Amino acid sequence: MIFALFGILITSLGVTPAFGENDSIIVTTDKSTYTEDETISISGEIKYLALGNQLTILITSPNGNIAEIDQITVGSDKQFNTEINPNGVYWKISGTYTVLITQDENNQATTSFEFGGITDTSLNDLEEVIVDDLITDDLITDDLITDDLITDDPIVLDSVLTATTITVQDSTDLVSYEIVNAKLLNVIPDIDAVSLLIYIEATDDGSITLTIPRSVLDASINDGDDEFFVLVDGEEVDFEEITTSIDRTLTIEFNAGTEQIEIIGTFVIPEFGTIAAMILAVAIISIVAISAKSKLNMLSRY
Repeated sequence: MIFALFGILITSLGVTPAFGENDSIIVTTDKSTYTEDETISISGEIKYLALGNQLTILITSPNGNIAEIDQITVGSDKQFNTEINPNGVYWKISGTYTVLITQDENNQATTSFEFGGITDTSLNDLEEVIVDDLITDDLITDDLITDDLITDDPIVLDSVLTATTITVQDSTDLVSYEIVNAKLLNVIPDIDAVSLLIYIEATDDGSITLTIPRSVLDASINDGDDEFFVLVDGEEVDFEEITTSIDRTLTIEFNAGTEQIEIIGTFVIPEFGTIAAMILAVAIISIVAISAKSKLNMLSRY
């Protein structure tokens, strides 16, 4: 069980580049397979420079976590390139990593590459210490599983913005937006309130239009759409909405000085990252071990 949770698989080396394209964007990596000590080179070309020279690059790991997210500036020759140095816990898993290049919601391209995973000695040692300390007769007690193991203060990552899109933590789907007389700062999911918190800096009366994928936030009742509940700086406001099968578009007006808009639904993307998953995994192992010990104690009495 321990090796299944924390094992690192090593894939073979490769030199064949990987390509991805659609009608407006071409993206490629210089190789199809990488090891942890190699730099990943990503390059490509766009067709329509008039749509904007800022691209979003999103790399997802084999388990769906966001391994890397950044912005790329396209040159006047319509070419772009960037280099990624894989590091951190989100690059630990070996397997197929997917690259998504986005100019806007209608102009995207994907490609993929194989990565052998990162073998971080210090982290491996820490995991072994945690496991060895937990799975012993001395420390397997009913007091081991406490509320302190899963904290109420998850790590909140700032969103990455382009001129038309913004990321939401723990989602690979982008929220498209248009904003007037204000600057969009961040979008954070609130799991307890089942809502999205939109932080803005409003210089004058204005409005914001958000196209929100249903996978990020939705409101439903009896297998049908329900209305969102929208608060602007804590006050309920009216809004306009257009719905499709995959997203919901809200236009919300605000006053000068507005700082926060909250959209409340019935589902919001879970904010459950890798660290919380590791903690839960350790907790599950401990529960199994406690159960096994309890059965052994009962058998020994008879």
